[in-house]
Amino acid sequence: MSKALEITGKALKRRMIRKGKKLLKANPAPEIPKAQFDKLTKPAAEFFTAGFARADIMPDDIPKKRYYIAGYSAYNPAKGILDAMTTSAIYLDDNSGRGGVVFVSVDSVGLSSYDVNLARENLTEFTRNTGCRSINICSTHNHAGIDTIGMWGPIPITGRNKKYMEIVHKAIKDVVLRAYENRRDGSLFYGKKESEDIQRDSRLPHVYNKDLTRLRFVPNDGSREIWMLNYASHTESMLGHNNLVSGDFATYMRNDIEKNANADAIYFVGAIGGLIRLKELDPDNVKSTILGGESLARTACAIEDERKLDPVINILRQEYYSPADNYLLATICDLGLVKNTRQATSIGTLNMSIKTEMTYFEIGDLKMLLLPSELFPELAYGGYLSAEESAEGKSPDINPKPLIEIADDKDLLIFGVSNDFTGYVVPPNDFLLNPDMPYIEKGKDRLDRTHYEETNSLGPATAHTIADTFAGIMETVKAAE
Repeated sequence: MSKALEITGKALKRRMIRKGKKLLKANPAPEIPKAQFDKLTKPAAEFFTAGFARADIMPDDIPKKRYYIAGYSAYNPAKGILDAMTTSAIYLDDNSGRGGVVFVSVDSVGLSSYDVNLARENLTEFTRNTGCRSINICSTHNHAGIDTIGMWGPIPITGRNKKYMEIVHKAIKDVVLRAYENRRDGSLFYGKKESEDIQRDSRLPHVYNKDLTRLRFVPNDGSREIWMLNYASHTESMLGHNNLVSGDFATYMRNDIEKNANADAIYFVGAIGGLIRLKELDPDNVKSTILGGESLARTACAIEDERKLDPVINILRQEYYSPADNYLLATICDLGLVKNTRQATSIGTLNMSIKTEMTYFEIGDLKMLLLPSELFPELAYGGYLSAEESAEGKSPDINPKPLIEIADDKDLLIFGVSNDFTGYVVPPNDFLLNPDMPYIEKGKDRLDRTHYEETNSLGPATAHTIADTFAGIMETVKAAE
């Protein structure tokens, strides 16, 4: 079987190389222009304006109709429902006259750029009527939800269900419209607190952000607050043998906050690659999931160290090409299992890239970066493996400068799996592929460590591509200052 896979893998790689060369000759990708920074130095108003809405994204025919649970093994049909998956939106405006911004959080493993752009198209009339200048569709990276990418069906058939995707898109549009309708004036506060000891890192180095961060909108009229939460963990406490649909621990965290703090909560993931998730807090996975959510709710409610943010929202959204060397993922796209478009570029072994995006925000003095990937935390915060600890003895000097150093801000807030779904981003000095079946089988290094994340990455160039793109963003930002 392994020999057959090896032969198949080599054949697929040759096929995609030929296809890349043909596409490059016939239709090379256009150059992407450098984005401008939408910069305001001083507040134009005294208050922010914000609104919130949530909706279920559940089909009514589970388990009669087959829906596949995403995130672990392929072909895992949902057998029942533990709790409802939802999507939420927050509309936020600095009242500068430049238009508001929208952040959507979907209980899904991820949404590709195809679905993100479709969601934006569905809101064309909204943006025209309101002047909204930025719509961001983020995923909780839920591993107990229905497949929204297509990779978890009965291969070679896609796991995406047309009816379900219509439910998701209808709900995204609905919550954005209602969040705008529900807007109120108020103040925005930023705070953070280290979570209880519930995280685990399954791959060296053990580097990750332990803080749960909170943007807390307090309406002037004393009505219900809105909490915008960010935390570094895969949303996968139900684990791999689960066949129940759920929003995972995020559901119980939001529910507890609503009950105990009388606040609406919207959740986003941070730098979660490597692989960061919650510990098993109980032998029963359902109980463990509930306990994890309750723990994070306690942390969110206990945040006391806050600062008030000035009502200024500055934005720079930069599109970029990321080389796609993973010929297996390229083949999956080619077969139509995944809705994503490859671009013919002269970079990478396949001459193929995906066009994706990152968005830099300044809300008051808070810096935020929305990335499409599952970023290894050391790429954000530093703490790379030494040459002696790395997969093949490679120096950490070949890794890019950590993002907080590029931003010159140790508190740079990372939002992962945002506006696309592009997989893991692994530091170059610890990137290792199986020599016989790269991207198909996990590799094992000289220290007997397994390298799974590389099989679900675009390739070894991704880390430098992200760092270089962000460095370009920060050059533009500094020039504007």
